[in-house]
Amino acid sequence: MTTTAERGVARALVPPHPTRYSLTPKTTLASQLDGAWWPYSRDLSTELPPLVEALEGRLGRITRAMVNPTRWPVVPHKVPISGHTVHMGWFTELDPDKLILLSYTVGRFDLLVIPPGTEPAAAARLLTAAAIPGGVLTAGVLMSDEAETGRRIRDARSSEDTWENDGGSALPPLRHPVVGARMIPLPGNMRR
Repeated sequence: MTTTAERGVARALVPPHPTRYSLTPKTTLASQLDGAWWPYSRDLSTELPPLVEALEGRLGRITRAMVNPTRWPVVPHKVPISGHTVHMGWFTELDPDKLILLSYTVGRFDLLVIPPGTEPAAAARLLTAAAIPGGVLTAGVLMSDEAETGRRIRDARSSEDTWENDGGSALPPLRHPVVGARMIPLPGNMRR
């Protein structure tokens, strides 16, 4: 049986998850989004500090963050980050799939928020799409496009499974046509 102190030490030895995000490369092209973030949970107090720490090298000190509360069960007023505090705001008019960060250096920085339970392949597509320089798609459009892509992929898999389970199968690979066959020249291919 482990004690509370031993569990605390064990937790301290476990390395934290890497922060999953993508950023638009520095360019003169304006984009709807500046990148994407794929948190592990909907707990802003736990998830926001590693993101802010990862981004402060590029953005400078981040002082405020804003979200739509429909996707976050609890929106704290302040989130402590190593060395400072990020003040949180929430607005129901804000795209629910977006996080806005404010810093003194860069100003406003908009990130698509990918839901924590998203399949890795879908998350990879969203991380890439949100970081395209000059991107014109909003967070909501990217999420709805990905939902449609996911439906098409599931439908294609379902059709293939139905084909396989209903007696159909892929054709066996073709054997080399010359092996065991006699080649008969056609009149147009004859040499003179």
